[in-house]
Amino acid sequence: GLTTKIHAIVDADGLPVTLELSAGQVHDSKPALQMLKGVQEGCTILANKAYDSDALRNMAKDKNAWANIPPKVNRKKVFSFSKWVYRQRNLVERFFAKIKQYRGIATRCDKDPANFLATIKLAATRLWIRSYESAL
Repeated sequence: GLTTKIHAIVDADGLPVTLELSAGQVHDSKPALQMLKGVQEGCTILANKAYDSDALRNMAKDKNAWANIPPKVNRKKVFSFSKWVYRQRNLVERFFAKIKQYRGIATRCDKDPANFLATIKLAATRLWIRSYESAL
């Protein structure tokens, strides 16, 4: 439906690594925990305030990763946060802008979640192919 959320993990080049859908009423951090299980140790996790949760930060700590997530306003504990590194999060936003060039994704015409996710993955595959072609 129209409230379906697309969650994505992108690499340092802004290319998608993991894609997942969730219902609109599901909190952002719940699918993130599943998706982040596959990240490499020692990486940097960049996310917006919606992903600021103790569970996500603990998972990052277990993976020896740095969760550079701005703290929510009601946080009492202080975490290290770099605004300069956080600017790189725009790679995710640019990825979403690229896949929304496809009308079927932008308008969310497909009501079946499996078909909608397949359409997103096809668009992501095209981005990977374009990246590979430009590297040649």
